[in-house]
Amino acid sequence: MRTALVIGTGLIGTSIALALSGRGVRVHLTDQDPDQPRTAAALGAGTEDAPDGAVDLAVVAVPPAHIAETVHALQRRGAARGYVDVGSVKSGPRRELSALGADLTSYLGSHPMAGRERSGPLAATADLFDGRPWVLTPTPETDTEVLNLVLELVALCRAVPVVMEAPAHDRAVALVSHTPQLLSSLLAARLGTADEAAVRLCGQGIRDVTRIAASDPRMWIDILSANPGPVADILSEIAADLDETVRSLRALESADEAKRGQGAAGIEAVLRRGNAGRERVPGKHGAAPAAYETVAVPITDRPGELARIFADAGRAGVNIEDVRIEHATGQQAGLVQLMVDPSAAPGLIASLRERGWSIRQ
Repeated sequence: MRTALVIGTGLIGTSIALALSGRGVRVHLTDQDPDQPRTAAALGAGTEDAPDGAVDLAVVAVPPAHIAETVHALQRRGAARGYVDVGSVKSGPRRELSALGADLTSYLGSHPMAGRERSGPLAATADLFDGRPWVLTPTPETDTEVLNLVLELVALCRAVPVVMEAPAHDRAVALVSHTPQLLSSLLAARLGTADEAAVRLCGQGIRDVTRIAASDPRMWIDILSANPGPVADILSEIAADLDETVRSLRALESADEAKRGQGAAGIEAVLRRGNAGRERVPGKHGAAPAAYETVAVPITDRPGELARIFADAGRAGVNIEDVRIEHATGQQAGLVQLMVDPSAAPGLIASLRERGWSIRQ
């Protein structure tokens, strides 16, 4: 791939353009908002200049509702050898392209499974897709040359290709992406009317659960409008679980010991089902996060403290598999949680103590 055209210079489009430009591809940028490609170009993502002729690959990074019309318009003017979209929904755009009479041989639907709660070109990074799954939904009609171009795109962005059928993809993202966004927003909305005293008690748990509630509502309206059925199906199942959980909690208030026992059993069942589901979520190297042991170290909010603790862990010969920071409310301090292989934890604890760190048990 020598040349590419990126249509839509928000977070995803600009991140793709940064990755391609950084690997020697000449990238042309365009967007309905003229300020966005100007900003993306200033970041080094490519050029605002129009290409002289057909590029190798056109990357359509627009909301799902506009994918089909954008791809069709590009095809009519012969803008590229191949066309790929990076929208978060796959079945609808393909149906719309077919209805428009578009050339489905030169088109491939895809979805990089990466993002941030911030949007726009200023939030973009060239490494956004590193090691992340990138779903491809080819059909028997897809031209081999186009598939190879998109595989090259995925490789240049250092992502991992995953081939799925479009309907299966839409059901999957409803579960792992779209529904979590709504649940995060629903819980965060409770904070909007909560007492100030309650909000001040917010800890890492509520921060983790509500992080993505900071996402752009306009973007999510576009996404959810393109995949409402599968999301509604999952929410219906969750609603049934919530009803059962509410009944179990009410039973715990009962004066009847048998009812309290039933309530406790109901809550335990929900929690254990959650444990089982959480263990299936892949972590680093495909291992479950539960396989790591956490070493918790109190840390002050001073320049260089994080670098020092990571360096001391390195001197101990221990690889940090993952890390989390829990901030103390109203204080210039926090708790660094270092996730390591269980066999490495005792040595790390001893080494950090020798270097003056205290360990939270």
